[in-house]
Amino acid sequence: MTPERRRRINRLKKLIMHAVLLMILFPTAGCIFLGIKLYRVGRSAERLEDQISFLEKALQDSVDAEDRAQALLAINEEIRKTSERESEARAEPEEIPENDILAEEGRKVYLTFDDGPSIYTEELLDILAEHHVKATFFVTGKGKESYGDTYRRIVEEGHTLGMHSYSHEYGNIYASLENFRDDMRQLRDFLYDETGVASSFYRFPGGSSNRVSSTDIREMTDYLDAVGITYFDWNISAGDAAGGTVSSEQIINRVMDQLPPHRVAVVLLHDAADKRSTVDALPGLIERIEAMDDGTEILPITEETMLIQHVQSGQGSQG
Repeated sequence: MTPERRRRINRLKKLIMHAVLLMILFPTAGCIFLGIKLYRVGRSAERLEDQISFLEKALQDSVDAEDRAQALLAINEEIRKTSERESEARAEPEEIPENDILAEEGRKVYLTFDDGPSIYTEELLDILAEHHVKATFFVTGKGKESYGDTYRRIVEEGHTLGMHSYSHEYGNIYASLENFRDDMRQLRDFLYDETGVASSFYRFPGGSSNRVSSTDIREMTDYLDAVGITYFDWNISAGDAAGGTVSSEQIINRVMDQLPPHRVAVVLLHDAADKRSTVDALPGLIERIEAMDDGTEILPITEETMLIQHVQSGQGSQG
């Protein structure tokens, strides 16, 4: 083989290698560019690290090309929703008198259950199904490994699956931002493994206005915002945190007494082994709410739900 021919072959090999490398690197570079574009404004390295680790886990869990494609579609949808939430947050909503909105749009009531799943969750779900009502469950994870079917039923029946901390141990969760972050990640991963759903809603144990946290709650709310998770408090409490000391009728009356002034009502209820009265109250509560003649409807929390947040506003804590 002549030297000239050898040089031509070497050049051809290099061209082929460069082409292959470009075919591999171009999609990767495109993903990196989109990621940087999404996160570049006012976002810390912490956000990027957390988002990437969770999305990588979703890809690692995919077992074949079809499954991987579904995971990529889910990731793309999550990024799109995060971008939409940020755009809406930047917009300044027009102030409209609450009475005018109520007359025009009707009242929206969100029944939310903290602390589950429990021995009563299946019964709560049965009651909700019987009345064709969707609710929101802010669940925990520690010691709940046997409730896989219940987590999945919540999702499969169209209810919203929210997070209420993995451990519900105030002293640990609120000791530092790092503890809070690790606890939240553990619960989100746990729920994803059980249901395939990446929950995007959170409720602080004790609410964001709790008096327990030794860490500035705003550090935690900023972290949740950075990773695309929305937190909800409540503006109506059923008063069932005390367990068996409150009757089902008292629960119903407390909610109904507080309801009229609110066009958007997020109701705090509890799902735990000592909350039998809450289970007994639920059918009557639903019936009383649905009997209101002002366009009231019961809905699960979604990304369109108006935010109800205390942020240490001094409203006290329950949950």
